[in-house]
Amino acid sequence: MDVRLKGNLSGAVVVPPSKSQAHRMLISAALGSKECNVSCSALNDDLVATMNCLNSLGAHIVYEGGCFKVYPIELKKNGLLDCGESGSTLRFLLSVAAVLGADATFVGSGKLPQRPNGALLDVLSQHGVVFHRHEESRELPLTCEGMLCGGSYQLSGSLSSQYLTGLLFALPLASNNSEIELTGNITSASYIEMTLDTLRIAGVEIKRRGRNFYINGNQSYKLPARVTVEGDWSSAAFWLVAGVVGNHPVKVCGIAADSVQGDRCVIDHLRNMGAFIEEHEDGFIAFPSQLFGTELDCMDTPDLLPILSVAASVADGETLFTNVGRLRYKESDRLAAMQTTLATFGIDSRIGEDTFSVYGGKASVKGEVDSFGDHRIAMSAAILATLVGEEVVINGAECVAKSYPRFFEDYAALGGLVLN
Repeated sequence: MDVRLKGNLSGAVVVPPSKSQAHRMLISAALGSKECNVSCSALNDDLVATMNCLNSLGAHIVYEGGCFKVYPIELKKNGLLDCGESGSTLRFLLSVAAVLGADATFVGSGKLPQRPNGALLDVLSQHGVVFHRHEESRELPLTCEGMLCGGSYQLSGSLSSQYLTGLLFALPLASNNSEIELTGNITSASYIEMTLDTLRIAGVEIKRRGRNFYINGNQSYKLPARVTVEGDWSSAAFWLVAGVVGNHPVKVCGIAADSVQGDRCVIDHLRNMGAFIEEHEDGFIAFPSQLFGTELDCMDTPDLLPILSVAASVADGETLFTNVGRLRYKESDRLAAMQTTLATFGIDSRIGEDTFSVYGGKASVKGEVDSFGDHRIAMSAAILATLVGEEVVINGAECVAKSYPRFFEDYAALGGLVLN
């Protein structure tokens, strides 16, 4: 689907629920022993993938009336788990399926079969799991056999926090105790904290000392009978930037200032660029601001780079993003995709080994924009489109359904012109 966009944005918007937190709540509920209701005001493709995969493992989960009704897993072996394009679904459930002894086969679509998982498979293979690749050149399809056991684990923290999260969900169910030692730099640390917070709510005890995690085996998941997924800071970032770079304020509602989500620091990043953002009891208001280039560390918040690049495109001087190399392995190569997107709007940028530089200027559309099949690229391009006075065409815009299906509806509600 291609969309044509034009116009300025103003007004108020309520963001969808956090898919990162919802993934974790669904898995915790499915691993419990009693029915649990997970209130979640909207669905997206990634959450549907997690729901379907858990059902393939033997859970019974239905979504109705803004709520997941979760009946825990009664194990079904040899299931087919279709992860869609969701890296979280795959990397979380590889460990979970292994500790259950599910002997499951994982498949996926889009870029997911090419995204690397070698480091995770290596540590699982060292602890009782055997993997069979169906195609040598692709990560998926992949079948796991055997049962994951506890013990001593060593895992690089610099590759993906999703590997660690999967182990943190799985190892409390192992028959013996475990210790995980993280090596190297720890990336996306806030997502690890989100996992630990969800496990705490579910009554699972994990002790952490620095880079080491100590996990008793034979634990039980006891999530409360009803939990609520909070608003998504990753989605909020698009509208906050829209207010900062546009001609009118934008109010973003449904997000909590004290959230454990790492992407809440988009407020700090934007303020470091000179943005004027007010906090109110029911949300945040982003006002049109004069921005200036600065250096922003994306070690903990890599997914913010595309939309922060939009803010950088109108800032005075250079904005340098650091610790961004792993963005090459997302739904697209987000560094190359964002460089191309910015160039389509006449904005210069430069890719380094682990850096991305954006040189502020005056945006003007120079052709149709490719989404690269990446939801964050498509939504960032849509906010860039508000900076030019003419119509902008975004190709493949349906990819926003991965995280934010109603994005263009909200865009229109804020005054943007959206035509299919």
